[in-house]
Amino acid sequence: MGIRTRFTELVGIEHPIVQGGMMWVGRAELAAAVSNAGGLGLLTALTQPSPDELRREIERCRKLTDKPFGVNLTILPSVSPPPYAEYRKAIIDSGITIVETAGYKPQEHVDDFKAHGVKVIHKCTAVRHALSAERMGVDAISIDGFECAGHPGEDDIPGLVLIPAAADKVKIPMIASGGFGDGRGLAAALALGAEGINMGTRFCATVEAPIHDNIKQLLVTNDERATNLIFRTFHNTGRVAKTSVSDRVVALGGEPGAVFEDVRPLVSGALGRTALETGDVDAGLIWAGQVQGLIHDIPTCQQLIDRIVGDAEAIIRGRLAGLVA
Repeated sequence: MGIRTRFTELVGIEHPIVQGGMMWVGRAELAAAVSNAGGLGLLTALTQPSPDELRREIERCRKLTDKPFGVNLTILPSVSPPPYAEYRKAIIDSGITIVETAGYKPQEHVDDFKAHGVKVIHKCTAVRHALSAERMGVDAISIDGFECAGHPGEDDIPGLVLIPAAADKVKIPMIASGGFGDGRGLAAALALGAEGINMGTRFCATVEAPIHDNIKQLLVTNDERATNLIFRTFHNTGRVAKTSVSDRVVALGGEPGAVFEDVRPLVSGALGRTALETGDVDAGLIWAGQVQGLIHDIPTCQQLIDRIVGDAEAIIRGRLAGLVA
């Protein structure tokens, strides 16, 4: 099996499948399992409480895989931001050669990473942002459709339109994010102009994902309708799994005159971590995308990636080829 694209050549992986950066989930055991299976695993920098802890997590990942892996660094505006420059230095000092950036004004980080020979993949939710990142000098784009978990932006453009719209204008390699979970999605992404796929929610429902089995089973049980869009009125839209907590956040956020302080007690990252680690689905927000409707089992990362690539190849070589007279 093998699907070769500009992206697989860029980062030196066997299959064009990336495990996206996910808070509390992007740890060494998952990233290494994805990389060992031929994809690109990513540690999530800010999951670690300090830059030194990130250094240790990178070393732990190296003990689990000799394949390429990277680190996600998401930059978000905050009253008390984490020490991004120190996290960036930890990544560079540790010899990481692939970084996924996301979020707010990454130019400073992109410049420093590039100066140290690091390949940068920037995740964005709009064509205009992708083109801006390309001008900044990133090596690849991850374009994130409205179906995704996390923050899909405010344009509400689904992948079926966003991916080819970006492919028409972006010249550097581009992978597609949001709504991907099987071989049909990989084949479709390639047909739409992407060079691979980035999966988050689907990798949460794997044996190696470091979260409670109750959460994994929730992802299997849920269907494509089982998400909520939160923070809409605050212009910071997020897509999460539909639970009693997210239902309450939607209700409070929709009340006349609502402000973020009204929902803050329900949405802290610490509560979300408690939900993931204890399996209490009502403890905090659980970030998940519409791809839940395509998740029907909890395989190993190796089984999942082998199946996706095998199914995509069968579609490309078989069904699609057979349709051409």
